[in-house]
Amino acid sequence: MDRDDGGSPPAPTAPTATEAALTVNGTAHHLRLDARVTLLDALRDEIGLVGTKKGCDQGACGACTVLVDGRRVLSCLTLAAQCDGREVTTVEGLADGGRPHPMQEAFVRHDAFQCGFCTPGQIMSAVALLRERRAASDDEIREFMSGNLCRCGAYPNIVAAIREVAGQGVG
Repeated sequence: MDRDDGGSPPAPTAPTATEAALTVNGTAHHLRLDARVTLLDALRDEIGLVGTKKGCDQGACGACTVLVDGRRVLSCLTLAAQCDGREVTTVEGLADGGRPHPMQEAFVRHDAFQCGFCTPGQIMSAVALLRERRAASDDEIREFMSGNLCRCGAYPNIVAAIREVAGQGVG
């Protein structure tokens, strides 16, 4: 490699380790990680929760959506260290006493998935959408779910599932 300054390349710097205390689905986790580790990678690789999917890894598809303190976030764009002391909910944490969340049940009833890869992120966004009270119409549902892509095109069924649960007053 030609260098204009005649010097040697800079020495690589060691990754900076950090600690993060996360409560994930009601369970406390104390992690020591490289400060650059995303929440997505911490959930999957460190904690072993693989329901959250790595789709585009650029924040464009929504497959990695989880809730942090009740608000939806793209876990591929969120550093695990940013979630220190916060409550994280993944698709695995939606069940209540072993019974699936009403949104999970509605997705099955309405066949709101095909390959299923985007489904965890879709469900997490749908649950947040209800909590945000943004399901007044099909247009509103489509607008606030627009950050979650489905390559199989199950959108009409996804909207129907959300509409059903919204009609039950689940939030």
